[in-house]
Amino acid sequence: MKALVLAGGTGSRLRPFTHTGAKQLLPVANKPVLFYALESLAAAGIREVGVVVGTYGREIRELAGEGGAFGLRITYLRQSRPRGLAHAVSIARDFLGDDDFLLYLGDNYLPQGVTDFVRLSAAEPAAARLLLTPVADPSAFGVAEVDPDGNVLRLEEKPENPRSTLALIGVYAFGPAVHEAVRAITPSARGELEITHAVQWMIDQGLRVRAETTTLPWRDTGSAEDMLEVNRHVLDGLEGRIEGKVDARSTLVGRVRVAEGAVVRGSRVVGPVVIGAGAVVSNSSIGPYTSIGEDCRVEDSAVEYSVLLRGAQIEGASRIESSLIGRGAFVGPAPRLPQAHRLVIGDHSKVYLTP
Repeated sequence: MKALVLAGGTGSRLRPFTHTGAKQLLPVANKPVLFYALESLAAAGIREVGVVVGTYGREIRELAGEGGAFGLRITYLRQSRPRGLAHAVSIARDFLGDDDFLLYLGDNYLPQGVTDFVRLSAAEPAAARLLLTPVADPSAFGVAEVDPDGNVLRLEEKPENPRSTLALIGVYAFGPAVHEAVRAITPSARGELEITHAVQWMIDQGLRVRAETTTLPWRDTGSAEDMLEVNRHVLDGLEGRIEGKVDARSTLVGRVRVAEGAVVRGSRVVGPVVIGAGAVVSNSSIGPYTSIGEDCRVEDSAVEYSVLLRGAQIEGASRIESSLIGRGAFVGPAPRLPQAHRLVIGDHSKVYLTP
């Protein structure tokens, strides 16, 4: 089985970060989100992966390379602009051939991986197999109606009156019949070739479409809030390790990872926390669930439940929490304006102002 990972898209919910880089490269515990997907594919036994890229394809290629670091062989496929998941399948036709493949949205985080899903897809072939999860608000997702035997009867995209609470979470297994389905559909009202329409076409043709349901944690890292929550989840599994320098005036509590080349001086760090290579934390308090990227500087500040991207600087901040700080950004105290008094004083008055 091959895999097709989607790493294009505009990432509009993560602007302004996605004005200058791919959302799939934003870090979770100081590692790009995309890398978690690639690692899970390798762990499932997949070796050939096509990565569909857009504007920031060069940056993705520079970081992920040809896939050797993951035990994969990566082929990069250019999508000129986002035109839907089914369109991504169509431009990957030559790469995929007639092989079964896994379609995986590259900004998704599934801590349980996809090994069981891949094994089941190989053991019990179907035209399509969808990974679903129950959600509180299905109207915000693609929704599947499933019969008691696990066959998918109908798909709806963000329905006003959902027929079920089972949402598509961006992991699909397909056989070669999907290519005919993609050719048969037309663009939706938003001008995209929808994968849900292709799957519905297969259902209408009488092809077997199966559903697998998981209640394990899953996150789409498409917003700052989601990024912080995924960062929290990953840090929960962090193992503490001190490779950098921590001076005698500092206190580290719990699971803290200080990378080689990082420096902690006169600070209190309460884990789980990861501090990247080249970062300096000085006279500061770092609270749980914080990831400090490479070459960051935190001085005379308090930071908790936040993610600092590479090269960010925080100085003199009394407290920062639930924040996502971009690459090379600076946060510091505003200058104090001179205190002023507004007076309306009558003739011959005396006024004494305190300094």
